[in-house]
Amino acid sequence: MLNWRRDPGYEHRMRQLRLETEQIKIETEQIKNEAEQLRRENGKLRQLNAKGRELNARGRELLSSAAQLCSAPESSSSPPSSTAPD
Repeated sequence: MLNWRRDPGYEHRMRQLRLETEQIKIETEQIKNEAEQLRRENGKLRQLNAKGRELNARGRELLSSAAQLCSAPESSSSPPSSTAPD
């Protein structure tokens, strides 16, 4: 004959494990949502960075053009000197 006794803490431990499992599922879902949000924000930042690089390139082009205009030869930017005596 078997000497079997019921474990009084078994049901309590099982209930606790179910609660912990449910909590882990909730936390996992929250982490998934946060990860998706971060992916979306990362995509937006990539777009903003690309736009910034584009604007920086355009700004460098404009500065280069302005520098070329400002450093034009003096003969074309100032009136000719008078060589006739006063």
